[in-house]
Amino acid sequence: MDPEQPEEDEVMDQFMDKFRTQKYKGAFNEDNWEEEFEKIPMFMKKAPDEIDPEKTPELACLQSMLFDNEEQAKSYKEEGNDYFKEKNYRKAIVAYTEGIKKNCKDAELNAVLYTNRAAAQFYQGNFRSSLNDAIAARKQKSDHLKAVIRGALCYMEIKNYSEALKWCDEGLQISPTEKKLLETRTKADKLHRAAERDARKVRQAEKKKQAQNDSVLRTIKERGIKLLEEKRKEDDEEEETSGTLHNGISSSENVTGAQVFLDETGRLHWPVLFLYPEHGQTDFISAFPEDSRFIDHLNEMFSQDLPPWDTDKKYLAHNLEVFFEDETSQSFYQVDPNRTLLQVLQHSRFCVKAGTPSFLIFAKQSHFCKKYFSDKKLHRIC
Repeated sequence: MDPEQPEEDEVMDQFMDKFRTQKYKGAFNEDNWEEEFEKIPMFMKKAPDEIDPEKTPELACLQSMLFDNEEQAKSYKEEGNDYFKEKNYRKAIVAYTEGIKKNCKDAELNAVLYTNRAAAQFYQGNFRSSLNDAIAARKQKSDHLKAVIRGALCYMEIKNYSEALKWCDEGLQISPTEKKLLETRTKADKLHRAAERDARKVRQAEKKKQAQNDSVLRTIKERGIKLLEEKRKEDDEEEETSGTLHNGISSSENVTGAQVFLDETGRLHWPVLFLYPEHGQTDFISAFPEDSRFIDHLNEMFSQDLPPWDTDKKYLAHNLEVFFEDETSQSFYQVDPNRTLLQVLQHSRFCVKAGTPSFLIFAKQSHFCKKYFSDKKLHRIC
């Protein structure tokens, strides 16, 4: 057992006896509780003009803590400024951030910290972060001119010229002769007008293109040509339509760079794909006039130089057969090469998929051709 324990117990007993027999002189009562509460720093409604550390050490301690925060924030600001002068913007950002974290009560100091960090972020190329800091600085001090200038410059960098103009105007109300704001406003106004002009041109071009698409659609519908439009991603199936151009035509432009168009004489020109299954090859015709015959294109493609993959020299214009596939019925139809593209597109079982009619080309009566169609539904000459 600790030999000093009995003595400690005796002291405690004496203290408790005193506590029970003597009334606490400083106790609150109904008459003085508000006055006593006002002496406690936590409950003070207003701090005294002069603080005596001996009489109110708690209040002096709180004041010291607040003062220390402000001093530390200033110290971090100076540290950040030194890094900024050295163009070490990353470390400057860290220093200014530490100063901001001090949450001192000096709004002017906080505004400077945010503005300086905005400048460092700006030179790092972090224009969005810089803009956020400029906005935060103005929340601390709305007329902080450097924050306004920095914000205007940020809006210029992100090409939001209307906001840049707004911030310049607000800054010029604070300082009407500020050279940087005047220069920035002139530049922003010029670029804003140019951007609006470009946007009008884009809208006009889109309107013109839509009018052309509408005209093409009407012509396709009048011709009785069916388009096979892919549904949205949530649908796995495809639907047949003759009234929409969105996916049925425009999607071909994304794949090949060409799409159906209507010339000044009212003829449709189609991008057409020729497939050669025997050799895994393809040919693309960017503008196949609807009144042109298949034989005319085959003659042009296979009359002079034969393709290098045709080692047996079977792919001659007069020795070729043309087919199209009806995916709905999983059937194939043979095309008379003397038919025009329009005549084939108007066939009841033909659907244009992805804006590009496609056809299969085989060497006539070849072994590969016979084998290819041996297990398929084949309809002769359409």
